[in-house]
Parts: sequence; C-alpha cells; structure tokens
Amino acid sequence: MTKRTICAKILFTLIIMALPKLGTAQINDENIRLEVLHKNVIGKEFVFGKWNDKGGTETHLMYLGSVKTEKGKTYKIMNSVWVWGLSCRATSRILIFNGKNQYLGNYGLTTDAQLPTELNNGILIFRNLDPECDKKLVSKINFKKGLPQEFFRECNNKFGDSFIFDGEN
Repeated sequence: MTKRTICAKILFTLIIMALPKLGTAQINDENIRLEVLHKNVIGKEFVFGKWNDKGGTETHLMYLGSVKTEKGKTYKIMNSVWVWGLSCRATSRILIFNGKNQYLGNYGLTTDAQLPTELNNGILIFRNLDPECDKKLVSKINFKKGLPQEFFRECNNKFGDSFIFDGEN
C-alpha cells in the first residue's frame, strides 16, 4: 500500500468514529431542553454535564416561563449557557420554543451577564449584572405583541447591545 492510501484509510476511520459523537451532542441538547420544559419549573437552574480542562462540557438551563401573545401564540423562554473548551468559554443564548415545546430559534448574547433575569406578565426583564453597566438601569422587552426580531438591551446612558433573533426556519 502507498503512503497516500494508508493516510486515506486512517482519515476515513477517524471520520467514521467521530460521526456518532457529533450526532449525539445535538440530540442531547434537544433532550435536556425538553426535560427542563417538561419539568415546568420557573427560575430554577438545571446543570447538565461537567466542564473540565480535558474537554468536558456543561450546560446550564433556566426556564423563565411562557407568554401568550395578543394573537394567541404561546412562546416559552429559556436561558442557556453552554460552557466548553480548554479555557472554559461560554456560549449564552435566550432559547425560544412554541407552545408545543418545538424549538423556534434563539437570541445569541455576548456574555451570561446579559441574560434576562425573569419573565413577568409577558415582559422579559434584564437587570444589569455586568460591573461595567449601570445597575439602576433595567431593560424590558415586551413579548405580548409577538416575537421581536431584534431588541436593544441598555447598559449605560443609551449605550448597550442589540440582539437579533436567529430562527430555525
């Protein structure tokens, strides 16, 4: 066998071995999200997995509740923080589901300090937890009129961040 043939066989074997692991990560995300939605416990953080410096990952999920829009649609809202990588990086998102627990999409945030703290009467409430932001400012996003495609979260004196909905369809 040539060196090229041996390398191709090794690469093929590695790909075949890695594919099942890639598939289960996505399925696992869906399963743990559904598990939290089915528990229907508002404001409690559930932790799945355990991060470590050898490659383990950890997911923190908190169900904030549901809102019924003026047009009768139901949205369920969940905070998600996925901790990964050797340097303990985190990916923070606000996950949106419909009334049948089907994932619709998310708002990707820069840090976990930007996550909303509660959902009250259809209003998503963001308290400034970041030390660089004004603690007295509170951003409120109304979901009763529907799912906003974009919203602004204030940090200091009209400065802040805009977040865009990233839908599945």
